[in-house]
Amino acid sequence: MVERVQPGPGQESVWDYPRPPVVVPSDEPVVVQLGGEVVARSRAALRVLETSHPPTYYLPRTDFSPGALEPAPGSSWCEFKGRAAYLTVVGGGRRAEAAAWTYPHPSPGYEELVDHVALYPGRMDLVLVDGERVVPQEGGFYGGWITSRVVGPFKGAPGTTGW
Repeated sequence: MVERVQPGPGQESVWDYPRPPVVVPSDEPVVVQLGGEVVARSRAALRVLETSHPPTYYLPRTDFSPGALEPAPGSSWCEFKGRAAYLTVVGGGRRAEAAAWTYPHPSPGYEELVDHVALYPGRMDLVLVDGERVVPQEGGFYGGWITSRVVGPFKGAPGTTGW
């Protein structure tokens, strides 16, 4: 049995998020830095909310600096959203290989994700949501963004595979 944290005022429990996941618009300011340079700035993100996972933020491709995104090899499959294509993030003379992904042709119900990009916050120098530094979700596969707005426990840490 997973011991859940009770959310306080203004917080959300990831255990109240649905499965299959939902896409929710967000106007929170998001800033992403790599190599000491801002590579993305948005107030039009989409939050993907799924049971036991911190939100993953998808930013409009147009909110990335020119040249900040390059195609990367590889892909992955999500049972809900479909096939993801990977992107390398470039900024300030640094390259974060396959640190972002997008759904060029998402499954029905996730069409909003077209032309939006998610990234692993732990592979960037800094990711801020509403001025707060994002903590990356544990594990090498998931790309959740942890802020004080959400409580867990979160899938991704050792021992959580069967959740």
